[in-house]
Amino acid sequence: MEKKSFLSRFSTCVPALLIGLGIVALGMFINGGLVRFADRDRVVTVRGLCEKDVKADRVTWPIVSKEVGNDLTAIYDNVQRTSNAIVEFLKTNGIEDSEIQVNAPQVVDMQADNYSGQASLYRYNVTTVVVVTSNKVDKVKKLITRQAELLQKGIAIVAGDYNYQTRYDYTGLNDIKPSMIAEATKNARKSAQKFADDSQSSLGKIRSASQGQISIEDRDQYTPDIKRVRVVSTVEFYLKD
Repeated sequence: MEKKSFLSRFSTCVPALLIGLGIVALGMFINGGLVRFADRDRVVTVRGLCEKDVKADRVTWPIVSKEVGNDLTAIYDNVQRTSNAIVEFLKTNGIEDSEIQVNAPQVVDMQADNYSGQASLYRYNVTTVVVVTSNKVDKVKKLITRQAELLQKGIAIVAGDYNYQTRYDYTGLNDIKPSMIAEATKNARKSAQKFADDSQSSLGKIRSASQGQISIEDRDQYTPDIKRVRVVSTVEFYLKD
């Protein structure tokens, strides 16, 4: 009878003991998991910047002239003479035919489009644009400063027209982008390391990274042929105790 009672008590205690051990083990597992999860979720997000000044490698120079008058035939002859003189000036100074484009004249009938009601001295206003598109940036820059020489040939060049601005472009972004992204990421790591040191943590691996923003702008308003390339990378690092 006592033996049976002992076995009964033993059979009752064993499951309870196993359950207790299981709860302890589960608690340790959960606790360890939470710690690991918390460690993995401790991150710092930083941005890295890389800037580089480069020379423009392409220039677009619109040369604008205007003719006014009442006789379209006479105006057309003047337009042809003006365009030929501009093209000759360019070719004489090293600009090739493939870099020159003569656009069709734009004719404005001042009487037909006279919304102000004021009488115009001339009926027709004709705009001619000769466009130079070249990789010879330095050569074209020098020619721009010499365009007053056309005045000696009776060619009046219109300057300051907002619709016809000289434009400088940089087309070599793909050549420098990989190294700039690498430099931006390196700078991001430096910022993350500083944050980790201040928080008495260790910097871990990269959790995520994005290329971010790439921009090409004039370095300043006085040297539009010098461009500033800017790359910003956003990087997220793990932090460890």
